[in-house]
Amino acid sequence: MKRSTFCLLALSLLTASVNAQSGYHLVKTIHIASPGGWDYPASDPGSNKLFLSHSSQVNIVDKTTGDSVGVITGTTGVHGIAFANAFGKGYTSNGRTNNVTVFDLKTHAMLGQVATGKNPDWIMYDAFSKKIITSDHSAGSLTVIDPATDKVVATIIVPGTLETIASDNAGKLFVNVEDKNEIVAVDIVKNEVIAHWSLGSAEGPTGLAIDTKTKRLFATCDKVMVVMDCTNGKIVAQVPIGDGCDGAAFDPATKTVFASNGEGTMTVVSEVSANEYKVTETVKTKKGARTITIDEKTHRLYLPTADYEPVPADAPKNTRAKMIPGSFQVLVYEK
Repeated sequence: MKRSTFCLLALSLLTASVNAQSGYHLVKTIHIASPGGWDYPASDPGSNKLFLSHSSQVNIVDKTTGDSVGVITGTTGVHGIAFANAFGKGYTSNGRTNNVTVFDLKTHAMLGQVATGKNPDWIMYDAFSKKIITSDHSAGSLTVIDPATDKVVATIIVPGTLETIASDNAGKLFVNVEDKNEIVAVDIVKNEVIAHWSLGSAEGPTGLAIDTKTKRLFATCDKVMVVMDCTNGKIVAQVPIGDGCDGAAFDPATKTVFASNGEGTMTVVSEVSANEYKVTETVKTKKGARTITIDEKTHRLYLPTADYEPVPADAPKNTRAKMIPGSFQVLVYEK
């Protein structure tokens, strides 16, 4: 074999090897041809279903094929979806009607509605307390619902504009307070606030994820991710992220944190140790892909967005691009 041929072959093999390890990349785009905006997606850990908040309804698709498997209606201004699999129920936070819709996880039929504080935003199931909790964005409160009865059992006052909640699965909840640039710790057994922790110079916390093993919270703020010790509120690291982030996700198997940035990127952060973090990738996504969820079984990431019309050259400063009707879609990434 000639030396030049050998070199070309070696270069080709090296390139193939690099491409095979090229990091997180787009593997599928799921198109959903219906109008309206969106907020948080949610991957059901008990099934192969992906639930997508979409204006006044929730679209349900098969995570593998992307095929539609159902729609939940009557969820006006829906923000998020939570799953109480042990009870066979799902819950949606309906921001415009100030309530939660309860539905059957198998049939998707509505089972009822529960009143909450004003504009329920994030919603989650806490496995420790076996409760559904909403962050009432405009009310400064958390609504606690017992899925056994679908009754409100507590309203916890947390003054401020509330965003994402995370649980340590040991009796404590943590909630981002967007307008006060802090994280509030809550005792979910006593249903009371136990601490207010400043995020320092970081502003506008929205997304929040947690590593329950290292006891670290990951708060996505304006262009920065703050890593905080959830036992004492100490800030242990700050990592740069993209602009317009509204979501965070954590993969406990790979010790990786993700920030979905509305500017059209996804920041991938490696947890080297409990106190050391580094950006390993900045993945190109699409404008508007600001929220995110992860399937911890497959490690796939789901980011909803849409296509946008160009902003007119003579439009006033800060004019938002208009969404193209019917262009709602979900970007699927994996490594």
